[in-house]
Amino acid sequence: MTELGLADTVGMLRQPGVRTRHSSSGLGWERLYLSAQVEQPYRAAFDPALTHLVILHLSGPVTVRRGKGADRRSGTIPAGGLFLQPAGRSLAVELGGRLETIHAYLADDALREANGGRPVELTEELGASDPLAEQLMLALDGTLRSWEPSARTYVDQLTGMLAAQLVRRHGVGVSTPPPARCGLSDRQLAAVRELMEQRLAEPLPIADLAASASLSSSQFTRRFRASTGRSPHQFLLGLRMEAACRMLRTGSTPIAEVAAACGFSHQEHLTRVMRARLGTTPAALRRSG
Repeated sequence: MTELGLADTVGMLRQPGVRTRHSSSGLGWERLYLSAQVEQPYRAAFDPALTHLVILHLSGPVTVRRGKGADRRSGTIPAGGLFLQPAGRSLAVELGGRLETIHAYLADDALREANGGRPVELTEELGASDPLAEQLMLALDGTLRSWEPSARTYVDQLTGMLAAQLVRRHGVGVSTPPPARCGLSDRQLAAVRELMEQRLAEPLPIADLAASASLSSSQFTRRFRASTGRSPHQFLLGLRMEAACRMLRTGSTPIAEVAAACGFSHQEHLTRVMRARLGTTPAALRRSG
């Protein structure tokens, strides 16, 4: 798959009064384009896009109007409110005041996968309250602001969770099946772990891990947690930490090279994770060994 980018959006981010603070452009995110910005008041009409748009209002309240003629609606949206624009629909919108936002543009196949491969029709929302979707978008934005390539598995996991929440909470006539209670087979788990260990130093998409178990990404994430009690990202981070500890205790490889070999972006990243998880630093661990 190719990276989602500005060309996959409805066009709001190209408005003259929009000042982007940061975005996922250039990071290789395939099912999600994320952008945080400050928007000035505007009125515009946009052609349909292939992506589903979720806007989280970080400030407010602000008045927003959407639609034309008899379909025109208006609402005062507080901070934490969501604006949802389904893929494939044109949009007329008027923003009544300055606004800080996070935009999440999701590929339609992410929602289809969350719905068991079936098509998904989302509702148009104007100021909806969805605490889980809000927290997922804030988590994605936090990951983007402190981006490390090793967080790719985590971003894919959050994207799948956001897609599933949109299907459950905002899908039209959707009846989602209960989460699978069974975990991975021993053979599947062994194949996944082998792939993680082989590609320890690389950003590792959830899709690649799921393929090694012959599952969809959403099935894989649920079953992996059922088998291990941890998310794929947490498990992979544990393997990276174990490998780094072994190298530090048994060799003299420079710490920066240990970090790179074990999938950490740089020495400071390894130090930060090790201090949080083990209460020590790479240099201290090496001295104690």
